[in-house]
Formats: sequence, structure tokens, C-alpha cells
Amino acid sequence: GITIDIALGKFETSKYYVTIIDAPGHRDFIKNMITGTSQADCAVLIIAAGTGEFEAGISKNGQTREHALLAFTLGVKQLIVGVNKMDSTEPPYSETRFEEIKKEVSSYIKKIGYNPAAVAFVPISG
Repeated sequence: GITIDIALGKFETSKYYVTIIDAPGHRDFIKNMITGTSQADCAVLIIAAGTGEFEAGISKNGQTREHALLAFTLGVKQLIVGVNKMDSTEPPYSETRFEEIKKEVSSYIKKIGYNPAAVAFVPISG
């Protein structure tokens, strides 16, 4: 499903107090996304690996580009990229597809100010 409102989750470690902010990614709820992102120290950008889905998000007016740019502009200087739906690549869990996405996203986030070498790219599914 899609997230409409911001949802919060909290936990503590021996060194940190962590608040997870789940902000909407859908274009119709961008104001809510900005509200959540503006409070963050680190963003986790979830990107769909499926053929066509990734390409739509990284295209000139795509949500992936918009969210990465907004996060950086709002002062979020730490970024983690979750490459989701790796089970739907051809073949499933394709390392080639993951590396292709990583290369293209790295190129874009470098242009907006992130250091791709400091960004973790994590293949995920589910």
C-alpha cells in the first residue's frame, strides 16, 4: 500500500536514540514527505528494481530524482539506498541489474551533492 501520513517508530541503542519516520513517496502526498524528511538526519531512499519501475523513477521528472533532491535540499546529508523488488528482476536477484541501478543512481546523486562512495546501496525484497 501507499503511505499517506507520516508514521513514527522509536528505539534506543547503547549509543543512539533513533526515530524512524516513514514518509509518503507518492506524488499526491509530497507535502507530507517534505514534512517528514525535513526532520531527518539520514534518509533511506527505496527504489524499485523492476523493469520499467526503476526507469520511471529515475527519469527526468521521476519520483526517485525528486525525493533524492528534496532530501539533500532539506539538509539530509546521509543517504542509504534500498534497491527493492530484487525478486522481480530477470533473473531474480540479478547482480547485473543491481549494479546497473547503483551506477545510474550514483551518477545522479553525485550531481545533486551526495558522495556516492559514502552511500550504502542495499539489495532488498519484500
